[in-house]
Amino acid sequence: MKKTRYSDSRIMGILRQAESGVPVSELCREHGMSNASFYKWRAKFGGMDASMMSEMKALADENRRLKRMYAEMSMQNDLLKEVLGKK
Repeated sequence: MKKTRYSDSRIMGILRQAESGVPVSELCREHGMSNASFYKWRAKFGGMDASMMSEMKALADENRRLKRMYAEMSMQNDLLKEVLGKK
């Protein structure tokens, strides 16, 4: 998975600056990012504080881990059915 150049606290700072009235184009130029990145962050993290943001990322990691576990168990189940001839 690709790592982001911007930390959670930096993203929150950029969003707070935008809420305080700094124009988006100026923010994007200052921080070296695209307008699309800003609007994607605002849609995803708008109205959150840092603790909610870290909690959301932790839940996403746990969800990813559980999906991987389910896929492995499903493959094992299919292999067992195939070996036992009950397909």
